[in-house]
Amino acid sequence: MTDSEKLNHILTEMQSMKTEMRDVKAEMQSMKAEMQDVKAEMQDMKAEMQDVKAEMCDMKDDIHEIKQKVTKTDLTLENEIRVNIQRVAEGHLDLSRNLHDAMRPSNEVEMLAIKVRMLETDVKELKTKLA
Repeated sequence: MTDSEKLNHILTEMQSMKTEMRDVKAEMQSMKAEMQDVKAEMQDMKAEMQDVKAEMCDMKDDIHEIKQKVTKTDLTLENEIRVNIQRVAEGHLDLSRNLHDAMRPSNEVEMLAIKVRMLETDVKELKTKLA
């Protein structure tokens, strides 16, 4: 091979390498653009995560407030409402006793009326036998 052929061969190889380097450079630029897109998406995700974190903090505050209200309601039920219901029940029991005591003479009158009817029946039978 002559020097001129060698130089042509080297030139061809160099041009081939130059073309390949352009391809690599284009791919690198494409990768760089993709990396920038990924970076932008990551920043968006970071912003969204911060929003979610803020909402979670708000939810924690709301849950804490609800717990306090439930505790307050439980205490009200235990200390006030149960006691008042017990007082009403005791009052009802007293009224029931009073009603039974008031109706006792009525029961006795009914028993006497039954006994009188029985005695009247017995007297009628005796009259019938004597007559």
